[in-house]
Amino acid sequence: PHYEIKNSFWSLFWIVFAVRSGGATGVVVKGPDDKSSVAFRMDDKGEVKCIKFSLGNKILAVQRTTKSVVLPDKRTLKLLKSQSINVNWYMYCPETAVLLLSTTVQGNVLQPFAFKTATMSKMSKFEIELPAVPKPAKLSLSERDIAVATIYDQLYVMYLKHHSRTTNSPGAEVVLYHLPREGTCRKTHVLKLNTTGKFALNVVDNLVVVHHQSSQSSLIYDIKLRELDGALNVHQPVLPAQSINPYKIHLTGPAAAPSQAPVPCELYSSSWSVFQPDIIISASEGYLWYLQVKLQPTLNLLQDKGKLMDFLLRRRDCKMVILSVCSQMLTEGDKGNLSVVATVFDKLNQVYKEYLDAEQAYTVAMESGPSRSSTSYKRPVRTQAVIDQSDMYTHVLSDFTEKKGVKHKVIIAVLMEYIRSLNQFQIPVQHYLYELVIKTLVQHNLFYMLHQFLQYHVLSDSKPLACLLLSLESTYPPAHQLSLDMLKSRVKSQCLYDRR
Repeated sequence: PHYEIKNSFWSLFWIVFAVRSGGATGVVVKGPDDKSSVAFRMDDKGEVKCIKFSLGNKILAVQRTTKSVVLPDKRTLKLLKSQSINVNWYMYCPETAVLLLSTTVQGNVLQPFAFKTATMSKMSKFEIELPAVPKPAKLSLSERDIAVATIYDQLYVMYLKHHSRTTNSPGAEVVLYHLPREGTCRKTHVLKLNTTGKFALNVVDNLVVVHHQSSQSSLIYDIKLRELDGALNVHQPVLPAQSINPYKIHLTGPAAAPSQAPVPCELYSSSWSVFQPDIIISASEGYLWYLQVKLQPTLNLLQDKGKLMDFLLRRRDCKMVILSVCSQMLTEGDKGNLSVVATVFDKLNQVYKEYLDAEQAYTVAMESGPSRSSTSYKRPVRTQAVIDQSDMYTHVLSDFTEKKGVKHKVIIAVLMEYIRSLNQFQIPVQHYLYELVIKTLVQHNLFYMLHQFLQYHVLSDSKPLACLLLSLESTYPPAHQLSLDMLKSRVKSQCLYDRR
């Protein structure tokens, strides 16, 4: 299983309990741990229908009637803007400060509003395409079938389109509408579920996770892995359906016996409430959970190494898993398939090169002094997807050269393939990679190949390389002259450079 569910902290959710006592109401706000719990009292002015904190717990709002909200700390409110609109239901995304209103009789025309620093902007409304139009018209789009989430830094409205018998569709779908701050909202992605039943949606690490209750399994989709179907991107699950990793709850409190075994958490329960992006609340058990993706098992679930690399390079904690893929690829069946090895190396070095270019552009902008162009530059963030030469040398290639049972021709071919890939992306090759090639050639007495590599400058000239060749003189006498030639070449090119 590749999902993990844990009882943990998530800053947007607080469980609030209000207890009436005489002429005052005692309010206890329960956080994910004892340190974040808050208790206070306020005047008892009737039944509390709803009580909520703002983000950061700075403002408390209490609803006592259907038409009024009270702020107990007596803050002053000022009407900035009003809109007259018939609303069926609403949905708010705190991460992007976007409010979504369901309008019209069928409820499928959605009107978004954006909030920013005390201003409200009306965005372009859009229509959700329903699988069937009821006659007479009635409310057909429920807020349960809509979710708002940020995926790859873009805001999407996700519509869970259920199976329709009238249209002979093979199963339910999740339709993604891209909602830009400016411009028209468009339908851009369709996730094929290939089944029917009850579903719930989460977004974890830019992956859309669709939970299916009856099969007690979850499907995972990456919208960057595209399969074009006309103007739309149609997606199948990236991996086979997997169940959430089982979790056991340790009972506490006076009723729990010291020797009592942990109780398994009920997965895919009908009492689950799912919140974006990655929250699951189990009402029957009284637990709040967040969903995580475990990347390591994907090594055996996705056989296409190129597609697996595309998937992993977009994940948050991917470095060690990517290096594991490379090691596995070289020690198992793929080592003989150099085209697969080349594809993986190229994908890694493309990301590596993009980071180096961004770092260089930032450095140049900073050195040129303050200007309009330099102020727009931000120092590039080195994500875990940046696998440099040191990472490959330490965790993959040096171990691979020491593996027993691997033919030396394969070892040399793999090392040279990595160097080829670096050269293709114009990344300067570090001397320790050349040293690894030379040591491997010497270890297997492949001096003729070493001579050719040096003669045709397959291994670039450098002072560390010349010193290494000089140390090989006793084993391979021509190495002395090769070393001197390399040093002369270095001095010559340096003089030419100085004259320029």
